[in-house]
Amino acid sequence: MESLASQAKPAAVLWLAGFLQAARLHRVVSFCASSRPLSARIAQCFLLNGFIFLGRYNYSLYAFISLNLKYNDIAKHALDVVKRKSLDATKALDAHTISESTEKPEGFDEVAIGIGEQVYSILLLTIFFIEVSVIGYIPYFGKPMNFLLLSLMYAYYCFEYKWNFFAVNLNERLDFFESNWAFFAGFGSPCVLPIFFFSPLTSYGVMAILYPLFVLTAAGTQAEKVIDQLKPSHGGKLQRIPVFFIAKRLTTQVLQLFPEVQKEQ
Repeated sequence: MESLASQAKPAAVLWLAGFLQAARLHRVVSFCASSRPLSARIAQCFLLNGFIFLGRYNYSLYAFISLNLKYNDIAKHALDVVKRKSLDATKALDAHTISESTEKPEGFDEVAIGIGEQVYSILLLTIFFIEVSVIGYIPYFGKPMNFLLLSLMYAYYCFEYKWNFFAVNLNERLDFFESNWAFFAGFGSPCVLPIFFFSPLTSYGVMAILYPLFVLTAAGTQAEKVIDQLKPSHGGKLQRIPVFFIAKRLTTQVLQLFPEVQKEQ
């Protein structure tokens, strides 16, 4: 019980910090003012989600792929702005940054490892999504757990664009994410809230509108710096939670069916 109480304060402080970082939507205005292509992409997402697909009963595969490509472009344009302005906060994990090591694989090896990580990441997140969906059907505590895990999942999606842009190693990003789960749970909460106030169809349309905005706020968030600054205020170390433990185990089992992919990973 003592251990649980000692975790309550750091978890609450970090959750609130993540929520407030996600709510800094003025960053969207700043990014859009600095990049015309970014403004165009945001407008296209609003048009597709808000006026065409919101309220319809199906999304075509073309629309799904098109929107995902636009999300990638949105993140890329935002992070280009970040690099151009030379903001210290934009190094993917800040103090946890990746050194440009001379031992880093190059050429074909680098491509092979990159492909292996992408395959692993896609499979991991797919399994995690299924896990989250199943948990939502558990009586009594299923809904709260579903909200927490969905918040974590959407936060990971938002920050993944940034981590990919700065070539953050998959193991490093997973370690950082699980070690600071409360911050990311808070960050993902605003994006997930519509699920609990609208019908499933409408809620996913609203989430699709909000999602690119949170991708932009993630691009401007100095996650590690914010977390480090809060350590004196909560006076304790947040216990790491292996959020992706089940998904990792199942992903490994699946990849054992494909030895070459597993070897690359």
